[in-house]
Amino acid sequence: NAPTDLVDFDNDDDNDNNDGARKRERERRDRSDSLFSLGSATGRDDDDDDEDDGTASSFSAPNPDPTLRLSLARRNALRPPSPFHRVVLTGGPCGGKTTALARLSSYLRERGFEVMTVPEAFTALMTNGLRMSYFGVEGMDSVVQGAVMDLQTRLEDVMADLLKARGKPAVLLCDRGLMDGSAYLTREAWRSFLKDRGVKSECQLREGRYNAVFHLVTAAEGAERFYTLDNNEARTETAEEARRLDSMTRGAWLGHPKLCVLDNSTDFEGKLTRLVEGCARLVGLPSRLSRTTEKFLLRKRPRVEHFPDSVKYQVFDVEKVYLYDDQTAPAEGGHPPSGSVQLDGDDVVE
Repeated sequence: NAPTDLVDFDNDDDNDNNDGARKRERERRDRSDSLFSLGSATGRDDDDDDEDDGTASSFSAPNPDPTLRLSLARRNALRPPSPFHRVVLTGGPCGGKTTALARLSSYLRERGFEVMTVPEAFTALMTNGLRMSYFGVEGMDSVVQGAVMDLQTRLEDVMADLLKARGKPAVLLCDRGLMDGSAYLTREAWRSFLKDRGVKSECQLREGRYNAVFHLVTAAEGAERFYTLDNNEARTETAEEARRLDSMTRGAWLGHPKLCVLDNSTDFEGKLTRLVEGCARLVGLPSRLSRTTEKFLLRKRPRVEHFPDSVKYQVFDVEKVYLYDDQTAPAEGGHPPSGSVQLDGDDVVE
């Protein structure tokens, strides 16, 4: 064979003919390869072109088949046909959450609601091998909180899907919620924790996830003689530590529009009654509980940076949407109906 870098300039015509032949051969092979690829992709051989048995290719667009529709449970999970509520019961140690969950579950089931309860994730880890000695490793607090949040999130979402698929009015009762973890980290560590997990706003873990939060104040605040940890081996806090954790947990949920704090101003039975009445109102059941909301008009915008550390606050925007009936609008030149307010030129009845 001649070296590839040598060219015979004496046979130009032969070279042209050879080049043309090689080009035609390459084009023929390219067409053959294309046909083979097409036949492979459609699951057909060349012989299949001669006869058509009427069967569709496995890669062709399927025709609508009523037997392939989503099941009723799947449709329910995607578009729940009935109301669904996700409720948090939280608070300091020995606040009565375990008893409250049992009481509330029975109350709602007796009135036709499907109810599931999400266990406390941290307690589940502690009763299955996690020990306080783990926290001796630097940075372990954030790792544990990450495990708690992952477990809590997964448990909640799985149970929520089950309740929605059922297709009936349902309530998911959560023994603590995702925001509780902020009570066990510094503010800076919590912000870094959320950033690492891709959480853009605390609203996603608070009002964006839960319909209501009921905070049961620890017995160490107002009912000290009833404070005990005998019913929860995962808890070791003194009464003073319990009061501190209770305050921090309460502050973790500030900003939720339906945060209800149940103190120990009554006996425990009265505390449970207030909880049941508050949840009944939330889900639309008759309630004897009266609630008074106080609002204050400030003379000037407060400077929150001057607030003492003991004052917990949450800054958020409130958007109000007013509905009105076009048919009741006054005629041109008329006056707004009695008891209405003027809003952007429209008469809005309050």
